[in-house]
Amino acid sequence: MVSASPPAPKEVPSEDRWEIDGPPREAKWWYSTFHTVTAMVGAGVLSLPYAMAYLGWGPGTVVMILSWCITLNTMWQMTQLHECVPGVRFDRYYDLGKHAFGPKYGPWIVLPQQLIVQVGCDIVYMVTGGNCLKKFVEMACTNCTRLKESYWICIFGALHFFLSQLPNFNSVSGVSLAAAIMSLSYSTIAWVGSLSRGRVPNVNYGYKKTSAADSMFRVFNALGQITFAYAGHAVVLEIQATIPSTPEKPSKVPMWKGALGAYFINGICYFPVAFVGYWAFGQDVSDNVLVGLQRPSWLIAAANLMVVVHVIGSYQVYAMPVFDLIERSVVKRSNFAPGLMLRLIVRSAYVAFTLFVGVTFPFFGDLLGFFGGFGFAPTSYFLPSIIWLKLMKPRRFSLSWFINWICIFIGVFIMVASTVGGLRNIIADSSTYKFYT
Repeated sequence: MVSASPPAPKEVPSEDRWEIDGPPREAKWWYSTFHTVTAMVGAGVLSLPYAMAYLGWGPGTVVMILSWCITLNTMWQMTQLHECVPGVRFDRYYDLGKHAFGPKYGPWIVLPQQLIVQVGCDIVYMVTGGNCLKKFVEMACTNCTRLKESYWICIFGALHFFLSQLPNFNSVSGVSLAAAIMSLSYSTIAWVGSLSRGRVPNVNYGYKKTSAADSMFRVFNALGQITFAYAGHAVVLEIQATIPSTPEKPSKVPMWKGALGAYFINGICYFPVAFVGYWAFGQDVSDNVLVGLQRPSWLIAAANLMVVVHVIGSYQVYAMPVFDLIERSVVKRSNFAPGLMLRLIVRSAYVAFTLFVGVTFPFFGDLLGFFGGFGFAPTSYFLPSIIWLKLMKPRRFSLSWFINWICIFIGVFIMVASTVGGLRNIIADSSTYKFYT
């Protein structure tokens, strides 16, 4: 007699067919690796030497290692919490928040933070994509007419009006894979190029010379820049939702395998870029380490093009959950039929919004610090630990209990400090900035 196959877990109760009919769960463990790499190893890696310049060797190294360890722990917690209720899958951070904090408070605790991360990333990637596209063209064609930075951001943004029409995560797998490969490639070029260039003459590893108040705010902003580099948690449940799951083979096993692979790649990208870039340029390093590398010009031009390809994929990885949220809300409240027309209107409006903000406020380093603190610290550093304490209830004063409270205290401090520092620096830098240049 042939035994019946085990039943698949049921889904989170839904109000209508729009929520039930999600994308097919066909992803393999390596899909989660390159989706997570694309989400995490973004343009923020290029600002890590700049953050080190404000923190110095000792504190900078401690913050880098501590951030890697804390976010690896919270990534593990997220993969476990995805199916912490037998037979139910929490496919969105929003769903997990409602379960942990209740339907009244859960959405207000989780959803704003997640949206800040996703929308904030897309705004920063608009700026990064336009800047690197400009740098690539200027290096590849020295005789070409120079265009304003705003125009290049618009050119980069125009591409997403088309890519945003792809229906779901599964449909952007190819783009995400290419982006993950590019992130590893340009990170390697950044630190190998810095190493081969050697230290600049009279390199200085002292703290940047500014006023006491300005120095403090810049240090706070540097914490946010490092936090920005650990952003994958905002979409980890959406990534895990694409992996099939049964009681015998829960999705948390392949997802954690993929996450470990992503964190390994994360480590070999982040630490060499941060340490070698700071070693080469000291306190004079730019907020984008590639800017300081001029030779060989063809390799630096290629690295900038790789950044462009990467942020194309990263933009889509962060935009897909936002598209899903907005479209579900429109279908519920307006009885608008799901389909091509809905995607065209909603997604084009979202791309236009992020493009407008990116063109208006193209402060790369300051944006990293502000969004890193305001949204990324909660979603990546301490919100998973709070949910873990509430749902899993580890024994008081146990190792797990202490680790989670340490993550919470560190995360809250980084959130407050880097948000204040980033906002202050945006205001200070905007006072000397000519808009739409």
